[in-house]
Amino acid sequence: MMAAMKVLNATGPQAMAYGSGGYSFGFPEGVSVTDFVPDHIKHMIHPHWEKFPPVNPMWHYLLGVVYLFLGAISLFGNGMVLLLFMKNKNLRSPANYLVANLAIFDFIMMLKTPVFIVNSFNEGPVWGKLGCDVFALMGSYAGIGGAVTNAAIAYDRYKTIAKPFEAKMSRSTAFLMVVGIWAYASPWSLLPLFGIWGRFVPEGFLTTCSFDYLSEDLNTRSFVGAIFVFSYILPGMLIVYFYSQIFSHVKSHEKAMHEQAKKMNVTNLRSNAEANAQSAEVRIAKVAMTNVALWLVCWTPYAAVVVQGLFFNQEDITPIVSMLPALLAKSASVYNPIIYAINHTKFRLALTKQMPGFCIHEEEEKASGADSKSTDTQKA
Repeated sequence: MMAAMKVLNATGPQAMAYGSGGYSFGFPEGVSVTDFVPDHIKHMIHPHWEKFPPVNPMWHYLLGVVYLFLGAISLFGNGMVLLLFMKNKNLRSPANYLVANLAIFDFIMMLKTPVFIVNSFNEGPVWGKLGCDVFALMGSYAGIGGAVTNAAIAYDRYKTIAKPFEAKMSRSTAFLMVVGIWAYASPWSLLPLFGIWGRFVPEGFLTTCSFDYLSEDLNTRSFVGAIFVFSYILPGMLIVYFYSQIFSHVKSHEKAMHEQAKKMNVTNLRSNAEANAQSAEVRIAKVAMTNVALWLVCWTPYAAVVVQGLFFNQEDITPIVSMLPALLAKSASVYNPIIYAINHTKFRLALTKQMPGFCIHEEEEKASGADSKSTDTQKA
């Protein structure tokens, strides 16, 4: 900010005339978005951003307000999921350890929003290299950990619905999976932090930080290529595979039941209890599938920007093109608690008891009557 103010002061009051004399948004020609960066962190800025003039200040304020709301909703929603998980024993099933782990990653994702909000209203970075590294480190853990946790949840759903006669996941297995997820995310987060493989740099409006996906040296390209494959492609393929298997299994099972009922000249082979259990399983699978689909929608645009910066024309990656997919990616931390709170009877029942002020009235008989196999693996 101070660098930009010096440029403005040197050009005189006429520099503030918007849209005339070669000036844009109150800044004279030649001022770059990088002029808002303190001198002691300018070495972190990729030369790519120097060619772009400062963006309309309203973009900073708009994104700051949007992040303020998203951060509040995400922190409250995921905090509520973790609180109910800890206070209700019936929610602490092995499968729900994965849900709690996802809530932790989502919480971390939006816990860093105060840094961005301050930077946005300052129209430039405030916290220096340390703030940049912490911001990117939290985003790395949250993004990669969330992706792998979603894959683990998909695997659990697949085992529960498609292979119900196999042994259920134990608490020790769930705990080891959670530890494994954190261990998997650690190298991708810590290596660039220390500059061993890849690095963290400011991006877009230079008010946020992430992996360097613009440098063309072998170290950067190899790291970004590896993280794209192992932290986006691989979890995504596992998620798609497991859920496609779930729906294939349910579809085949329903077809077989319908054909058998037709041969026996009856409308339905299931008892009411069995029908309700099957309905619960299908409902849970659909909810989880919706959650995964939203995750893919949120993260794919940002992954596309990274791939473009790595292999294709970087000229199209403007500050706004970089910032909007990043915003969409971070919004992934908002919808998880909303989906789980709305769609799961066990969660709603706990919410009714613990927080009656939310006006959510779930009948205890309805929740307790759910099939034990389904509720044991319920995702909230």
